[in-house]
Amino acid sequence: MTALVPGDRLPNVNLALEESIRSAGLADIYEKVASGRRVSVEDGVRLFRSRELVAVSAMANLVRERKNGDKAYFVRNMHLNPTNVCIVDCKFCGFYRPYREKDKGWTWTLEQCFEKVREGLSESVTEVHIVGGHNPDLPYSFYTDLLRGIRAIAPSLHIKAFTCAEYEFFAHRFKKPLEEIFEDFKGAGLGSLPGGGAEVFSERVHAEIYPKKLTAGEWLDVARRAHRAGLRSNATMLYGHVETIDERAEHLDLLRRAQDETGGFMCFIPLAFHPENTEMDDLPGPTGLDDLLTIAVSRLMLDNFDHVKAYWIMISPRVAQQGLWCGADDIDGTIVEEKIAHMAGAKTPVGLTVAELLRLIRDAGRVPIQRDSVYQVVRTFADPVAVA
Repeated sequence: MTALVPGDRLPNVNLALEESIRSAGLADIYEKVASGRRVSVEDGVRLFRSRELVAVSAMANLVRERKNGDKAYFVRNMHLNPTNVCIVDCKFCGFYRPYREKDKGWTWTLEQCFEKVREGLSESVTEVHIVGGHNPDLPYSFYTDLLRGIRAIAPSLHIKAFTCAEYEFFAHRFKKPLEEIFEDFKGAGLGSLPGGGAEVFSERVHAEIYPKKLTAGEWLDVARRAHRAGLRSNATMLYGHVETIDERAEHLDLLRRAQDETGGFMCFIPLAFHPENTEMDDLPGPTGLDDLLTIAVSRLMLDNFDHVKAYWIMISPRVAQQGLWCGADDIDGTIVEEKIAHMAGAKTPVGLTVAELLRLIRDAGRVPIQRDSVYQVVRTFADPVAVA
């Protein structure tokens, strides 16, 4: 694409949208996006600060459709949280119970975990998503036996288990190298890693709200080592609390650099902060515009990520539906029963049926695609009445 000069029309946009982009001072960034060139950290900051959702989401949608067309992915999944007892004490978390008050939390037995999985299988799930607290009372064998037991119950079920933060905890708690842990867990049934525990890659934010948790560098190191062990993973960013716009853009850039190295990330999931029932309940949390703008800027900056998720459990099904036109191509899944966001005050449903997901996607003008955990197509719902 030849560089634009003043007076040139912007390619692939109508006059109204062109005016929106130009009035926001974003024509130079649009030129980069249209020609497939990487936007800079400074560009990301400008996009966030513009608050021009129409212009920014249109650019993000250009990238989204270039990568995934009209497809909108979902998965039939369930969540399993074996324990919420935790020694990390993150101020933003309403899910955990401190170890000193562990009697107020829960730690399930293996059989209780297996029963939860059996219950979830009635929903025809293809994935179990496992995360929990950093509980020093659980032995190493609990985790390997948990994975083996789930694999025995449902050999075809994909197990996406434990965040990078949890693996760093395991390495210190059990004095084992990460490479050994990954091999043991893969042998027991582990399929991939979820993206949680990243929070915001900022030393300032780390010191202020989660000082006991792993640092940005440590999270990225665990992710790289997981990828080198043959495991794919997702990535996240917790936004809408004390972080700055510059710190958000820097977080996205660090993820982009890590993806340049390994190619191991599948999907990026922006996580909206829910202040209720946390130590930060004096904060308002993000607005709907912030939710959608964060999805859009993430899509524009993370050019080497194939997928960006509008996580309905955190931002509501309605906002997630709009996110499918702001850069997101994934709306997550059925979930069955979600605890982490709801214990922090989320008012969204704890799960959605396939019929509800299909309606959200179709009403948005997208084509529903049921995927597996690594984005292989399970089924395309091209028929407007097909559900089962």
